[in-house]
Amino acid sequence: MTQAEQRDPAESSWLMRRFYRGRRPTRTGKLVNRVMGWWSAVGLPPKIQAVLEVRGRASGQSRTTPIVIATVDGESYLVSMLGPGSEWVKNVEAAGGDAVIRRGKRRAVRLIAVPPAERAPVLKEYVRIARSGGRHFPLTADAPLDEYAKIAGQYPVFRIDSA
Repeated sequence: MTQAEQRDPAESSWLMRRFYRGRRPTRTGKLVNRVMGWWSAVGLPPKIQAVLEVRGRASGQSRTTPIVIATVDGESYLVSMLGPGSEWVKNVEAAGGDAVIRRGKRRAVRLIAVPPAERAPVLKEYVRIARSGGRHFPLTADAPLDEYAKIAGQYPVFRIDSA
């Protein structure tokens, strides 16, 4: 069963269903993402929040997505809480990893895909720090690392490098 066929764990909550259905944001979710994107871009929320800007693969126009940045062993990472079907993941792949992260100021970055075998510690940290994003995972923050290794192939992870 592919991840797209699996039910999103966050959808077990009536509140989260208002924001996400079928691993895609609803209208309400898109509106909240826009507001959170603006909020994160100006640098007001905690340091773990920012905005990812990447060129749209079809339109060529800049697309923005609010993100949570996980840090493991001094490296910074982005995690797709909605899996490989997420629009920002497809756009990053089409752009060859070229993107911009905004948090008060713009910073050009290169996003490098992390192999599934190396994702478990990053996923565990993401679930620990991303309050609502962590709800899209079938594990809790205190689950053993080997449990995260079992689901690592379902959630793309990108290391953030300087451009």
